[in-house]
Amino acid sequence: MSDKLIFHIDVNSAFVSWSAVEMLKKGGPDLREVPSIVGGDPSSRRSIVAAKSIPAKKYGIVTGEPVALALRKCPDLVIVPSNFDWYVRCSRAFKAICQEYTPTMQSFSIDEVFLDMSGMHLIYPNPIATAHEIKDRIYRELGFTVNVGIASNKLCAKMASDFEKPNKVHTLFTDEIQAKMWPLPVGELFSCGKSTTARLKSVGINTIGELAQTPVSQLSLILGERAANHFHNYANGIDNSPVVDEPEDAKGYSAENTVEDDLVDLESINRLLLAQADVVAARMRADDGKCRCVGVTYRTLDFTNRSHQVKLSEPTDVTEIIYQTAKKLMKESWHGEPLRLIGLSISDIDRGGFEQMTLFVDENKEKRKALDGALDSIRGKFGNGSVQRASTMDTSRYVNRKFKAENEIDRK
Repeated sequence: MSDKLIFHIDVNSAFVSWSAVEMLKKGGPDLREVPSIVGGDPSSRRSIVAAKSIPAKKYGIVTGEPVALALRKCPDLVIVPSNFDWYVRCSRAFKAICQEYTPTMQSFSIDEVFLDMSGMHLIYPNPIATAHEIKDRIYRELGFTVNVGIASNKLCAKMASDFEKPNKVHTLFTDEIQAKMWPLPVGELFSCGKSTTARLKSVGINTIGELAQTPVSQLSLILGERAANHFHNYANGIDNSPVVDEPEDAKGYSAENTVEDDLVDLESINRLLLAQADVVAARMRADDGKCRCVGVTYRTLDFTNRSHQVKLSEPTDVTEIIYQTAKKLMKESWHGEPLRLIGLSISDIDRGGFEQMTLFVDENKEKRKALDGALDSIRGKFGNGSVQRASTMDTSRYVNRKFKAENEIDRK
């Protein structure tokens, strides 16, 4: 066993579990024990499944499919709406328990954390017993279950936590990789997406073990040199990334929303983009940054992701400039197909405070900067929900917010 010891803790079916706890307090059924989903209005043909219970999965119900299709698969399906304020409370509560066991915890998403337990053996001499203690405390105090993966690096800890669910503790140390990880389908390797999986399978690489034993030189012909090294290392359980307790300066900021009803018109898309621009620009300004690059991402009904980005002529922190750039990118790249997800990102961050001066003052730009400053000040005093642009006020009507972090922002 390596001196390095990492836990990965993952809430089982988080949104369903958290909705179940909420419903049980009101005398409702345990959503985890019956076919159930968190999703949109079943009367709308465009509502989708945001999360599913394990019994629902047995009916072939998958995340992202229309609720109407899920009902055809299981007519007795229980459907509940999202409650993200409650989800954030549950997330913070389970992370608070995890934080008690080590000073070094990294939030990986709203329902996942990494704990660096290295050097904690004098306090917790038995890591497996400690993992069970954390798991059982979360269930006893909060009412939902987690899986805990234990390994000598983050990759293997995450892979281990994805083994049999729910409410389990699994290990994946170096001497266990061949027996526990190599037999798995190659698509189950962390970060190996559908397109990469398809390319690997096309040349007869069907398991993680087969990938691990394929020479990098051969993989480079299929995936390219960088990806070949990445996936070869991962297949062999090699990962040197640290558990980062404090976030580094963000290299970029992004926000994305998965919608319950298809987005089919630019007006609706633009309202979402404006709300996202507000969020990411405010966070960037709080970190005293300006961006040189703006990008948009969107996902179609067949789960195809597309993106488009542009370099700016000069760095900016003005919400309106970021929004107008995103609008233009979307108009250029979107061809009218129904969308399930919209995302906006800003990157290439300049923190030097330098701004190109001009002989001619742009009064509109100065007014926009003043507006941004006023909004930031109000939100800083009274909370993010205290003030909202009128044109974005109805976005919550059709948005199912997909959290990458508790504040819906991915600090890349």
